[in-house]
Amino acid sequence: MSAPTPTKAPVGSPVGERGGPELPRGPRKRSGAATAGRPHAVWALPGVLFFAFFAVVPMGLAFYLSFTSWDGLGDPTPVGLDNWRKLINDDRMVQSLWLTVLLTAASWVFQTVIALLLGVWAAGRQRNRAVLSAIFFVPFLLSSTAIALLFYALLDPNFGIIQQNILGSSSGAFLAIVFVGGWQFIPFHTLIYQGGARQIPEVLYQAAAIDGAGRYRQFFSITLPQLRHTVTTSTVLMVVGSLTYFETVLILTKGGPGTDTAILPYLMYEAGFKSYDFGYASAIASFLVLVATGLSLILVRLTGFGGMRSTREGM
Repeated sequence: MSAPTPTKAPVGSPVGERGGPELPRGPRKRSGAATAGRPHAVWALPGVLFFAFFAVVPMGLAFYLSFTSWDGLGDPTPVGLDNWRKLINDDRMVQSLWLTVLLTAASWVFQTVIALLLGVWAAGRQRNRAVLSAIFFVPFLLSSTAIALLFYALLDPNFGIIQQNILGSSSGAFLAIVFVGGWQFIPFHTLIYQGGARQIPEVLYQAAAIDGAGRYRQFFSITLPQLRHTVTTSTVLMVVGSLTYFETVLILTKGGPGTDTAILPYLMYEAGFKSYDFGYASAIASFLVLVATGLSLILVRLTGFGGMRSTREGM
């Protein structure tokens, strides 16, 4: 019985891998890798709408009111640039701006040093570290108003723990605001630094230990350089937060003694809810937004954070 003769493909037909005619193929399915990178804008829509409704719209309304005269009743009356001229020529505005800058700088120094050290410590493997970190995070869960009322009672010259009128002196009131704000927000920034410290490769510390570097040398040569982007993130949040201090100043000092703690948010409150000049208050609010945005962009630009370069050097 003779072997079957192999079938030859027709002339001009494509040849498959095994020499036979290539069968017609259906439409190819796109791989998961090709479709996974496709942006899904619909998932970002709720966040965008939330930000637009609660941030963009109020800021736009405040910016519009800054060009009007409005006492909270009736319709706003356009006044052009009168509120902005008043803002530039207001002596209290200059003082409030200086106090706001000073408060921002003092808060940054106080909070950054403590939060950085605690964050690096919390990233380690010390005994009871998790329990202590959880307890230390409790102040951030409280509202600013509750914390201000608590410290107002503690600093009362008659019934408080310190029998001195700390809030009655200019320096004492200012330092009290810095301390109370730090007591509340240091835990939050500690959590940021803790997360950043845990991302540092352990091999860097092992190599440094082999070279004879101690803990202090490792901290300044490895930990701090690796946390530079984390410092930038924390700094931007601190700056924006310090520029919007209000409840603490209102409850602890009410801008006093005199006007020694009347920062820009408190000046905005006085203009709007004491003088009923909501047009001028809106101008101050718009100015605060411009200052906070400008400072944030400058920090990002100067630190190179926008480039998003990796800090995992050597990996």
